[in-house]
Amino acid sequence: MTPVLSHEVAEALAQRRPVVALESTIFSHLGLPSPANAQALHQCLAAIRQAGCVPAVTAVIDGVVRLGIDESEHQRILGAARKVAERDIAVAVAQRWEFGATTVSAAVAIAASGGVSVFATGGIGGVHRGSEITGDISADLDAIAHYPVVTVSAGAKAFLDLPRTLEYFETIGVPVLGWQHDWFPAFYTRSSGIKIPHRVEGADEVAEILVNRSRPNTGVLLTVPIPIEAELDATNLDHVLAQALKDCDVAGIRGAGVTPFVLGRIGQATDGKSVPANLALAQNNAHVAGLVAVAMCRLDH
Repeated sequence: MTPVLSHEVAEALAQRRPVVALESTIFSHLGLPSPANAQALHQCLAAIRQAGCVPAVTAVIDGVVRLGIDESEHQRILGAARKVAERDIAVAVAQRWEFGATTVSAAVAIAASGGVSVFATGGIGGVHRGSEITGDISADLDAIAHYPVVTVSAGAKAFLDLPRTLEYFETIGVPVLGWQHDWFPAFYTRSSGIKIPHRVEGADEVAEILVNRSRPNTGVLLTVPIPIEAELDATNLDHVLAQALKDCDVAGIRGAGVTPFVLGRIGQATDGKSVPANLALAQNNAHVAGLVAVAMCRLDH
């Protein structure tokens, strides 16, 4: 797979200037409701540019794998109704899908194929609760393990089995870092109560960790806690999650259907506060990713 680069991204890479990749699912209505998805796109692009980097949104458009899109194509992202995980990329190309919104696994793969080593998202997937029975483990983890990219996220979604998710990263050899923080974040909350394996204080540290890892094709997960002012109430959230997961079991909802169901319940229970929280953490992750991309460029020079 060789992605088609936008003119701006191609020029930045040729001049060895920092680039940050982004998924497109978060900016579609599959990720956030309108108009919050457009706001998220604007804020993340602005945060990356303010850090001195070029943003590169990933997507499949008219059967072509893209790394970086033009502003005139933003509307196609916002209205996307079909996801593309890494496993789907070849199918989307062969079948000439009109538009595919990339998930974390697809975005990491596209970024690496295009020569971009830093990727920002909201939250990653992980090991699902009950995975010992269902075998449900997100493809995000395998992608992070197999591509030389720093993935910047607000941890994993809180309804996942977070201890097993961290254990899985240890098994597959992915360094998990906490950005100026000692605890593994749980998306809407700053701490899951699980100690992070390694704390880092700055972008230069992160860049050196990527460069010096023992497995050259393995990525790094950098977890960034949601800003304090945007954090949701952990006690209320735990109650909502527990009930939502019970309802999932009763309704027979499995796999990819769990995420939208649970996130919808969180939105209802928090009177819509989950959307501003989502916007805040996505923008913050984009900002930190920009700092890391700049640091990577300093090392390259």
